[in-house]
Amino acid sequence: MSTRPSDIVSPIADRALAPRSSVDEARREGRFVYDKPTADNAIVLLVDHQIGLMAGARDFSSLAEYKSNVVGLARVAKAMNLPVLVTSSNAQWQNGDTLPEIKELFPDLPIYRRTGIINCYEDPTFRGAFEALVQKTGRRHVILAGVTIGTCCALPTLSMLQDGYRVFPVVDACGAWNRYEAEAAMARMSRAGAELVTTFALACELQADWKLPTANAMLEPFHQNLPEYSFVTQNFWNNANQHAVPDPFGIVK
Repeated sequence: MSTRPSDIVSPIADRALAPRSSVDEARREGRFVYDKPTADNAIVLLVDHQIGLMAGARDFSSLAEYKSNVVGLARVAKAMNLPVLVTSSNAQWQNGDTLPEIKELFPDLPIYRRTGIINCYEDPTFRGAFEALVQKTGRRHVILAGVTIGTCCALPTLSMLQDGYRVFPVVDACGAWNRYEAEAAMARMSRAGAELVTTFALACELQADWKLPTANAMLEPFHQNLPEYSFVTQNFWNNANQHAVPDPFGIVK
């Protein structure tokens, strides 16, 4: 006979707890500050995800995986209703137009078409739109991905860090000409104070609690763009009546 104690199930009314120390308290005492991106404080920048540039990425096992991460990040931003800015560089020439899936996800957003300035933060038109959005929303946590990581992502990241923004480069939604570029860019941004993230870890950080109202919308990018997780969930629901742990939500019968 088993002597294992009964499981303890957290109440479904519970909500995620913030750290006990405030950001200011942690800073005063010289501790690490977990000033995370949230649905209420973040802006998303999608920089130069153009079909010509993306075709040159060589740091992924396949372009399909790379594209799926990019589209997944865009879907995460939409699911969380985050403010988004989209920009392209010399789309009229070899770089090509913005990924069609991004245009389809955000049909009401203009694309800021830069005509030569490589660092989007140094482009007066884009900078004006970005700063206007910051002023309107009060958001200073910037989630950023761009092609390639060494230029379109790293350069605006370094610039925005200098201006006091908290920047979260989404490194698996960027792409590089080779692995050396990706590793150098990640090291450079990390040393400067950027907090490197990946698409679906970021999605979990933003969602924070699967009981929140955005959960259904947030499942879409997980199902569409993270097949490893999609297979797991589909397999479970295909066999949902043969479960070993009681469901406190009463969903599984």
